[in-house]
Amino acid sequence: MELNREHFRAIIYYNFQRQLSQQECLAELLSVFGNEAPHQSTISRWYGEFKRGRVSLCDDSRVSAIKTAVTQENVDAVRKLIVEDRHVTYREIEASLKISKTSIQKMLHEELGVRKLLRKINPKRRIILHQDNASSHTAQKTRKYLTEENVELLDHPPYSPDLSPNDLFTLPKIKNRLRGQRFQSLEETVDAFKNAVLDLPANEWNKCFENWFERMQMCINLRGEYWCRQRSLWDQEWNSIVFSDESRFCLGMHDGRARVRRRRGERRNPQFFVERHVHHTVGVMVWGAIAYGSRSPLIFIRGNMNAQRYIHEVLEPHLLPYLDTLADPTFQQHNARPHVARVTIDFFQHNDVTLLPWPPRSPDLSPIEHVWNMMVLREELVVAWNEIPQEDIDHLIRSMLRRVGECVAHQGASTHY
Repeated sequence: MELNREHFRAIIYYNFQRQLSQQECLAELLSVFGNEAPHQSTISRWYGEFKRGRVSLCDDSRVSAIKTAVTQENVDAVRKLIVEDRHVTYREIEASLKISKTSIQKMLHEELGVRKLLRKINPKRRIILHQDNASSHTAQKTRKYLTEENVELLDHPPYSPDLSPNDLFTLPKIKNRLRGQRFQSLEETVDAFKNAVLDLPANEWNKCFENWFERMQMCINLRGEYWCRQRSLWDQEWNSIVFSDESRFCLGMHDGRARVRRRRGERRNPQFFVERHVHHTVGVMVWGAIAYGSRSPLIFIRGNMNAQRYIHEVLEPHLLPYLDTLADPTFQQHNARPHVARVTIDFFQHNDVTLLPWPPRSPDLSPIEHVWNMMVLREELVVAWNEIPQEDIDHLIRSMLRRVGECVAHQGASTHY
């Protein structure tokens, strides 16, 4: 006897009533009927029909089956489910209303006019970039590119490396992790830096930004007086600062403009004429550094200073050996272009030189300016430099507490120093 589809459906229904699993039902049919047994998908489909309460084993026409389920009552029920949850799935509707997927599709598309929309959500990107005011960062071409890429810039105040989270917080942490390591190639160095960045715990990243926010807020609250306010209580801390500067000493008359006061009608009087050189007077440029209890050698500089000469003629041969004689020094320099050039900053970072951020246009805060005043009337500069009593230099270092306090009291204006 040849079995038709209804016979197999009866066997499947019998196994369903026996509470056999679909795999057990399939295994039993294969053991008896072999290749004539129904496919796994057929068993799965009829198990689903029986779970929904179907008892008929006959083939109902597709149209009549759909029409039977597509009633106004079911349409209203589907509409209610969609209104309550716009993300409801076919499976959830099928389980709730005991309606086949085909009927649900017809009600959604033809009766309710609903379409499933799967859209990739791409919110408008908003990036805020913080960078310092290096010429390559502020170039017109750079700004145009960032604008085209929808990158918003966070303005950075000039001469303010202590307001950069990278310079003040992040990079020092990474440098400490790599301290003492030696690398054989650029690639090895880059890999080590990347690994150090990746290994930095999330709480340390967060701490960097928390410190940055606090520093920025402090700057805002102090209205630009943050440098002096932050260091207004320093006392012994100044003993670890190495103050440096360059100065030019003329070997003849001062090369600036000479002014004379005269009455009306005395313009041609030779008594008020002063002969002076047409060109700049011959002079020498010197560099020196002072600290509490010591001083560097006095270095003569020929010609104009640039970043490369500053590194190769001053920092490398003279400053580094001098810093090695001190315990945990911090180096101070003003914001001349050779001092703040990228190659100079890289040199300091490579040699682990800690820098003291210095406010712009503040020569009256540096005690070494008074050392130059002590020497200006001396003919032999090296002798003058070496003969200045160390007690006088130490007294100038100790005056930093008074200098900074006076600067705060004058709200950043000039001091008597």
